[in-house]
Amino acid sequence: MTSEYDAGVLLVDKPAGKTSFDMVRAVRRVFGIKKVGHAGTLDPFATGLLVICIGRPATRLIEGFMGGEKEYLATMRLGQVSTTLDPEGEVSYGDSPAGIDETEVESALTGFRGEILQTPPQYSALKHKGKPLYHYARKGITIEKEPRKITIHQLDWLDRRISITDEKPSIDLLVRCSKGTYIRSLAADIGATLGCGAYLTSLRRTKSGFFSVEHSVSGTDFYDDNKADLIRNNILAVGDVQKLLQSSKGMDSIPCSS
Repeated sequence: MTSEYDAGVLLVDKPAGKTSFDMVRAVRRVFGIKKVGHAGTLDPFATGLLVICIGRPATRLIEGFMGGEKEYLATMRLGQVSTTLDPEGEVSYGDSPAGIDETEVESALTGFRGEILQTPPQYSALKHKGKPLYHYARKGITIEKEPRKITIHQLDWLDRRISITDEKPSIDLLVRCSKGTYIRSLAADIGATLGCGAYLTSLRRTKSGFFSVEHSVSGTDFYDDNKADLIRNNILAVGDVQKLLQSSKGMDSIPCSS
């Protein structure tokens, strides 16, 4: 049974290979409480910030956290496509990206900045008749969802260079976006615009609303019994987080134990 001390919000840096629910399960084990939830799923291959709410007072805040802007570091591989738009699917070759220059890439990125319409990917947790889309996709059933309005507030090419080559076909992006944005779909759509195809090879969430991965504890610590006190000492009190939600002062206001 959780104590008043235990209830709160914990920022976790999820490692690759773990599902979001794996981290929820690990938190439940450390705190001995079932009422644990997270504010925004990360795919197993992705890493980075996972906001975990512990205890009923904290889980009631999840909806408030979900609406905040998200920031990601993403790597997309040009010239190949994936059935799931990420490394977990079946990958095949598109067209060679060699010769695509800096101007072409920047022009493509410009078309995705601001408010755009995005079609949710077939392999996603979005529901259709009570079941996630990936349930149908795994059976070879295509469910078309209407495009939804999202906003790409920032889309920067981090490893900018004169041109793309076959030896270096990937590009690194910083993406700051609204709730409901699928970075996998964004990568695939950019690849389609460039005419060579692309899929997301890595993804790291660095910010969610006023929370930052800089203030998180490592997800690997949950599998080390000696780190229990460290984990407990980094819980954000429900009252403090409620004040942040009300004032939206930003992540610099987040209390963080060391």
